[in-house]
Parts: sequence; structure tokens; C-alpha cells
Amino acid sequence: MTKTSWSRFSKLAVVCLLALSVASVPAAGVSVGDSTVTSDAEVGEQVTATVTLTELYQNPSLESWTLEGETELTGVTWTVEYYDQTGARVSQQSFDGQSFSGAEIAAADGTSEVQVRITGTVPEVEEYSYDPAQSFTVLELTQAREGGSSNDIDSWSATHYTEESREARNAIDAAVAATENVDSQEADRLRENAIEAYNGGGNEFSLAIDLANQAQNEAESTQQSNQLTRLALYGVGGL
Repeated sequence: MTKTSWSRFSKLAVVCLLALSVASVPAAGVSVGDSTVTSDAEVGEQVTATVTLTELYQNPSLESWTLEGETELTGVTWTVEYYDQTGARVSQQSFDGQSFSGAEIAAADGTSEVQVRITGTVPEVEEYSYDPAQSFTVLELTQAREGGSSNDIDSWSATHYTEESREARNAIDAAVAATENVDSQEADRLRENAIEAYNGGGNEFSLAIDLANQAQNEAESTQQSNQLTRLALYGVGGL
């Protein structure tokens, strides 16, 4: 390879490496600071979640933008508080409903940090699922810009349950733990039937509990039988 060709090759390699390094740097966007969001709540319970947003004008570099929010909570009230660089609250807005828009964030207003607080009621479960557990969106925040483009900031979800579904889940959890290391097709069948009943929801929870208890008993019985068999074999071996 000639000196000129090598020089061109070296320059091309450097350009490629630079391109790769730039492409691998993720966009930071709006940063999420402290947050207090429930991860598990009972249907009908009133909950409050709080999220703090920082680094408001970086990646993309914007002087102003609009904050939007959505939730699956019901009977919702949103509170958006604006803070300056000293930590002093400079203004506040309130919104009602499962979505809001129009919370204007601008550097010219001295806004350095924004706190979003949402209060609402945990919704009914539309479809039950043992694994993964059924969940709902507590809140989802979006950065909207002039012209219609937007960036997702973050989304927070939580599992929700009723007293009956929680009791059924606990029974299945116990059955899963009992059957985990036990070779029993009957126990496995009962456990899977319990999960299927749970996924049916509604009036099936009592059946799920009964099947889960049967699975646990079958697994424990099999384990005890296996232990007795091993002890008997040890005894024979000793003789």
C-alpha cells in the first residue's frame, strides 16, 4: 500500500470511528429527579404520585416547550409547580382529567425545575393476568414542541388488585413455591389450572384458591413420600 493510499485509509478510519462514537451517545432529554410513585395499589384506593423534572432545556436544546401528561387513574387532579434555580416556587397550575396539556415551560420565566403531582383513584382491572401481573399507567409525561413533534419523558406503571384477587395470587404464589423443586405432574397440573382460573378473574378466584391449595398439598405430600422412601433406602443400605 502506498503512503498516499495509507493516509487516505487512516483518515477514513478516523471518520468512521467518530461517526460510530457520535451515534452511540444517547440523547439525555429531560431528566427525572426524585419520584414517589406507587408500584402496587388496590382498586378504588386513592393514590398520589410526585415526579420532579430537571435538565429542562437540553437534548434537544430548547428555550421553551409544553408538558403533557396522561394517566389511567380516575377522578384525577394534576398539579404542576415551577421552581427557579434557588429552589423557590415561582408559579403553579392545576388540571383535571386523565390527560392534560398547556403546561408551558420556558427559560425566560426562570423555570429551572418542575414538579408534577397527580392524585386519583386506582381503576378497575379490565383483564386479570397472573404473570405478568395486571397493571395500569399511573402517569406518563411527554415533552411537546412547537410544530407537533414530541419526546416521551417517562412512564410509570403499577399493578392493581382487589381483595379477592390478592388472596388468590398469594395462594398461587405459595403453590408455585411448593411445586418448584418437586417432581409431581399432578401438583403441576393443579398449579397451572389455578393460574388459568386466576386469569379468568371475577368468580374464578375462589376456584383458583382451591386449586392452588390442592397443588400445594399434593406437592408437600409428594415431598414427604419421597423423603420416607429415601430414609427407607438408607435403612436398607445400613443393614
